[in-house]
Amino acid sequence: MAIVTNIDVMMAKKKMSLKELAERIGMSNTNLSLLKNGKVHGVRYRTMEALCRELDCQPGDLFEYRADEEEERGQG
Repeated sequence: MAIVTNIDVMMAKKKMSLKELAERIGMSNTNLSLLKNGKVHGVRYRTMEALCRELDCQPGDLFEYRADEEEERGQG
């Protein structure tokens, strides 16, 4: 996967549980868990805004790009 989520890292820094964060941003535990584990294909700006507000961070703190092995070898 080329886009990696670091939501769990930011949650740990804030000592915030999945349940607490989900309640604060108005999202179900299940959907937040799917987002946190990179199992979704997209994220809304208002969701990113809520995450950044509650975790006191920037979007780049939540998501990062990592080249796939094929891309690194020049095959992608």
